[in-house]
Amino acid sequence: MTLTQQLISYIRNKPVSQNDLDRAAVLTLDAIANMLGGCNSKPGRKLLQWGEGQGQDAGRKALIAGGLTHILETDDLHRASVTHPGCVVVPAVFALAEREGSNAHQMLMAILHGFESMCRVGAGVGPSHYRVWHNTATCGPFGSAMAAATLLDLNVDQTMHALGNAGTQSSGLWEFMETGAMSKHLHAGRAAEAGVVAADLAKLDFTGPPKILEGEKGFFEATCLDAEPEKVTENPDAPWQLTQTSIKPWPCCRHTHPAIDAALELHETLAGRDVDSVQVETYQAAMDVCDRPQPDSEYAAKFSIYHCVAAALDGGEVVFDSFTGASRDRLSGLREKTTAVVAEPYASNYPVYWGSAVTVLTTQGDRLNAKRTSAKGDPEFALSNEEMIVKANMLLAHAGFNQADAQRVIDGVLGLANGGSGSPNIVKLVFQHLK
Repeated sequence: MTLTQQLISYIRNKPVSQNDLDRAAVLTLDAIANMLGGCNSKPGRKLLQWGEGQGQDAGRKALIAGGLTHILETDDLHRASVTHPGCVVVPAVFALAEREGSNAHQMLMAILHGFESMCRVGAGVGPSHYRVWHNTATCGPFGSAMAAATLLDLNVDQTMHALGNAGTQSSGLWEFMETGAMSKHLHAGRAAEAGVVAADLAKLDFTGPPKILEGEKGFFEATCLDAEPEKVTENPDAPWQLTQTSIKPWPCCRHTHPAIDAALELHETLAGRDVDSVQVETYQAAMDVCDRPQPDSEYAAKFSIYHCVAAALDGGEVVFDSFTGASRDRLSGLREKTTAVVAEPYASNYPVYWGSAVTVLTTQGDRLNAKRTSAKGDPEFALSNEEMIVKANMLLAHAGFNQADAQRVIDGVLGLANGGSGSPNIVKLVFQHLK
């Protein structure tokens, strides 16, 4: 049995509880709100403009929807795999569900299966992969393909071929970070599209490589210096990976969030005292991605641990406006006083736990410190359903929805967990807004 076949068997035999379906609906709401919010952005408008000439193909729709979902940097994050599964799996499912007329249960089962496949493959790539490859882009096709295969009711062999051909499309490099290019959104979109196309072809018995993961010229061999393939199927009794996925409270790179969380605590205790210096302790991956002391764009600021901590310390909140040119100028002095270093226990705890510490020295001689083993929004400190609805309303307001229409989206998506008979209506409502 190939590793892909083992993964398929494991996923399809894993029991699903009502709590799992409830949580799947909540994470689906987060993805859909991010997708709709992403329409109101420069790259979002470009994606929508391009999409006007792409017709009704489900793969193209998944590409556009996936790209939109990953724009605002408020979509979910799975720590062990360092992937954003919602922006890949949910768009693929909604695009196919629109075409197939899928019901609520089918959609949520596909989303659970897609998260599981993407996150388990992502957990197996090893830490070195992330230094060059964007895990969401490279592992995403395995998630969208598994989700699509479930929605299309493919048999085991067809599903293996779908994952094989999705995996051979795997790509996505971090080079875009050097200039803040829009490639990251394309990564999510192409990952969503790849799985849809691969599953559609597999339904026609278009074959793919059975050993796409572990083969001598497969995914792990080609892109992973320190792959851990055993993690793809280990701990079969573990909870669904979707339930282990973190939600972002703040609109910036998740690697900055533990430090933001700590800095927000210190904002409350500074009480007007002047800052002399700030030190952030974190883990290596956070420095690899977010070591930008003086970001020169809104996007770069979202990937600057210095700017994010400065915003939290100064204003006591991190919101969309925290990254504008005016905010970057205003916070430049505080950023210059901030240093960041890799330190224990955060370095060794990663990626199981994403932690950080922030220490502030004041000009009055005070030393203030706050530590986080995990950040707000992680499973250990999960946002409540009420907080998730507040976040969804914020994103939908950013998209231009009035309160009544926003409530229709929220009720429609959350209603999927109860077998909502209106599932075709919520899918239609979402894609109407993407035209």
